[in-house]
Amino acid sequence: MLCRKNSSCEETGSVPVYLNVYDLTPINGYAYWFGLGVYHSGVQVHGVEYAFGAHEYPTTGIFEAEPKQCDGFTFRKSILIGKTELGPADVRGVMEDLAEEYKGNAYNLITKNCNHFCNDACIRVLLQLCSSGDFKCNQSEASQN
Repeated sequence: MLCRKNSSCEETGSVPVYLNVYDLTPINGYAYWFGLGVYHSGVQVHGVEYAFGAHEYPTTGIFEAEPKQCDGFTFRKSILIGKTELGPADVRGVMEDLAEEYKGNAYNLITKNCNHFCNDACIRVLLQLCSSGDFKCNQSEASQN
């Protein structure tokens, strides 16, 4: 699930926040045209991409990557989610707060994956611009356009 701001939300931020979408399998090349597929995602802000992945330890599964170059995945596209006034240190603080909730050994393909992380990260990074009631959730954004 991806949350985007609706048009009634005033956009006063100056730093763009992107959702970077990656194909997990080569089959996505065909499934994409039917609105289907399995995707990895990351949030890009201030030239850093933040994502979430699994490992066996009870430490954070959040990691940083070069934007649009997440190892092991094929980059598909970037989606502008909104803009933020948060500085790099504030964004890093948001990620550190999320680190407690997103442990590597808590990763679950269905209930706690990279897409859930991106949804939560976008909401927290953009929250100072809009109240949570101003977000419109769109589950199919990654497979459109």
